[in-house]
Amino acid sequence: MLIYDYISYILKQRVVLIRLGSNSQTRADILKSHNIEFLQSGSDFDEDSIDTKDPYKFVKEATLGKYNECLKLYGDDIPLLVADTVVTAQGELLRKPKDEKDAIRILNLQSGHKTSIITCMVFKQKNKEPFFDISTTTYHFKPFGKSDLENYLLSKEWMGKAGGCMVEGFCKKYIKSVDGYESCAMGLTIEKIIPLLKIAQ
Repeated sequence: MLIYDYISYILKQRVVLIRLGSNSQTRADILKSHNIEFLQSGSDFDEDSIDTKDPYKFVKEATLGKYNECLKLYGDDIPLLVADTVVTAQGELLRKPKDEKDAIRILNLQSGHKTSIITCMVFKQKNKEPFFDISTTTYHFKPFGKSDLENYLLSKEWMGKAGGCMVEGFCKKYIKSVDGYESCAMGLTIEKIIPLLKIAQ
């Protein structure tokens, strides 16, 4: 009983290192895989209010919109990390699929083509200027197999994914070449955040 009480006490005393201003489970998993302690607190920023089809402008405006909302809601007493991701293929901005029909259209644009995944991040520490980054990872995909695509659609794993793209899952076997960080493609370029976390500590 004494050991249990001691462990409970230690857990309660753990300091949360950052606040993740995103509802994304994938981003949370990236932080967990690097043993980074965090609170997850999303926002309700309306991406539909953004009026641009340029993927870089869109992801920048979406990230800054979420960042400003999170900063207003939570402040920066805990270092704040906000990110957004978009996909582009064949010159088209590909957002999260609205439904299965939209997912089929979006994934077919990527099948057999070069696909770029753009992640924008803002990291804000108290009394410091925010760190801002836009990174791009570009994949050249082989054509997606029909049965694999059908199974992926049935799995619903594409839901909530920018461009319906899952490079750590469905798309992985179809990668011909890649230029950039996989973490960027997954929604959080962790390699650029880790050095800042060391400073924050």
